[in-house]
Amino acid sequence: MLIADIALRAKVSPATVSRVINQPHLVAPDRLARVQAVMTAVNYIPTPLHRRRGPKSRLATPKKIAVWFVGARKSSNLNWFQDQLLQVQPSNERQRIELSVIFTDTPDDFPRALAERQVDGVIIQGMEPAASSIQKLAGLPHVWFMTRRTAAYPGDYVEPDNDLNGRLAADYLHSRGHKTLAVISTDPAYSAVAWRVKSFGERAKELGLTVHNILGKARPGVSYLEIAPLHEESDTLVRRMMQTSPRPTGLYMPVDHFCGSLFRSMRQAGLKSERDFEAVLGNYNPVIYHNLDHLPAALNINLPTLVRKVVDHLVWRIENPTAIGRVGVTIAPTMVGMAQSKPLTA
Repeated sequence: MLIADIALRAKVSPATVSRVINQPHLVAPDRLARVQAVMTAVNYIPTPLHRRRGPKSRLATPKKIAVWFVGARKSSNLNWFQDQLLQVQPSNERQRIELSVIFTDTPDDFPRALAERQVDGVIIQGMEPAASSIQKLAGLPHVWFMTRRTAAYPGDYVEPDNDLNGRLAADYLHSRGHKTLAVISTDPAYSAVAWRVKSFGERAKELGLTVHNILGKARPGVSYLEIAPLHEESDTLVRRMMQTSPRPTGLYMPVDHFCGSLFRSMRQAGLKSERDFEAVLGNYNPVIYHNLDHLPAALNINLPTLVRKVVDHLVWRIENPTAIGRVGVTIAPTMVGMAQSKPLTA
């Protein structure tokens, strides 16, 4: 039986079946169980590696890469991140990668695998490691992934273009005829939110628009934004928006994890999209987006591209250990779901 047939029966991709055979520790438990069950049912036994056809001598030695979640206990909420990283493996057969995932509860904890140099390089995500941990990273190739927590982070990074995100959102609402705007968000201290709020406000003022910041409670030290029913905070944000005079009609939500709750509060307050307001989201997560009560314009940060870039850049660092200087890479967002209706009379 072909791998493609097993993939079809297990309802996974052929690449996932290949990982189950070659690197089962990298596969999510539910997918691993499904594939193994199908393989057992059809009595499929993979050919031992030394007997497989092909020029094995040409295959590069696998690069051992760790993904270090700083300030995060192991959680199923982070599976999306691992799944995205796993998808880069089949993209280049000559660039073989072995991925491992490491969690530490605080920025002060330094993983044993990194201290003992059990990996060739590390991708850092979450909170910024403590100064002592950054010192211990010396000599080990490492790249920050997603928005840095501070601009002073000393290493290489690959992150979304947050400045362009805010500016594109303001341009879009301006093109739709809105004169009074508001940026609404929870977690205003989160670095990506703060950056996008700032750039949105600056661009709105350049365009001669009135802009209001309607922001929730700051929670310093937040390492990850999680989808949660923040109904009480959403109700407060909506009340504040409705008390603003003149009431804003063009709304920018720089992140989307709270938008389901926010739109619910707006609906309960009697506000209706396209009649009372028009929104643009600074992120596009299909799981969130397609469960909203309406589908506003959104900026896709292009996560697959970010993942490919951070892996490619870390591999470059591993292969060029003497290269000097800090390298920063930003990925531009793209607009999706733009409104087809007539602009509001703002």
